[in-house]
Amino acid sequence: MASENYNELAAFVMVARERSFTRAAAQMGISQSALSQTIRGLEARLGLRLLTRTTRSVAPTEAGRRLFDTVAPRFDEIAQELSSLSQLRDKPSGTLRINAGEHPAVSVLQPALRSFLPDNPEVNVEIIVDYGLTDIVAEGYDAGVRMGNQVAKDMIAMRIGPDLRMAVVGAPHYFAQRPVPQAPQDLTAHNCIGIRLPTYGGVPPWDLSKDGHEVNVRVEGQLVFNNISLRLNSALDGLGLAYLPEDQVMPHIKAGRLVRVLDDWCEPFPGYYLYYPSRRHTSPAFSLLLETLRYRG
Repeated sequence: MASENYNELAAFVMVARERSFTRAAAQMGISQSALSQTIRGLEARLGLRLLTRTTRSVAPTEAGRRLFDTVAPRFDEIAQELSSLSQLRDKPSGTLRINAGEHPAVSVLQPALRSFLPDNPEVNVEIIVDYGLTDIVAEGYDAGVRMGNQVAKDMIAMRIGPDLRMAVVGAPHYFAQRPVPQAPQDLTAHNCIGIRLPTYGGVPPWDLSKDGHEVNVRVEGQLVFNNISLRLNSALDGLGLAYLPEDQVMPHIKAGRLVRVLDDWCEPFPGYYLYYPSRRHTSPAFSLLLETLRYRG
């Protein structure tokens, strides 16, 4: 097969993976029109329609899915082998892509990068904050970060942080007009700030536990967000109670800006794990990042 045909296949794999000509073109560093022309040329050569295009989406046809399932793993293997050649260089290099939730990105990954990046100037790190249970292999990530019980069994998992605790907090002026909850069930009478996750159908309950006894409280309130900062700021504004990671609220508790309640119902639980697929080779950059993130507590 001519070399330009390999380029066409690589372009098809990128479009099918991204489900978007715009994103695929940006990844490849070419124009969208050039990419469309390349795909049309491949389809004409094969005599098959590989992609269904609408104004809003791009999806593989049945033939496209078969071609993608066959060709994409081969390109991934080639990319991995080429990446492994960086072991021959004196300094680690390349781009590492990590998928993580907001809290581990802020509390674990970002602090580690403060020392890692200056010591490795030829390494780039891309962190995508995502609350969904993303397939890191299909989406082209080198690794992901999740709670230990959320990591698929076919992945290699490494602990990167200490045990975690949550905290139920509210502003002093919020409690000036409402009683302090004494038990988890009391939360149902409060204006609670919810979180909406893509992996959960609605607003998830607050999971509280004490002496091994777990209680799931379905809270309600005027506000629902999908990130930490907006829930924290709303609690500081006195707009309701928030259920947040302890490390994010402790400075405000110590300064008197927030009041913690139901402390004895917030027991520690295992922290975050970095996970990645089992491979024959890992790049020097990735190996160094693993050692930087490894929890030694």
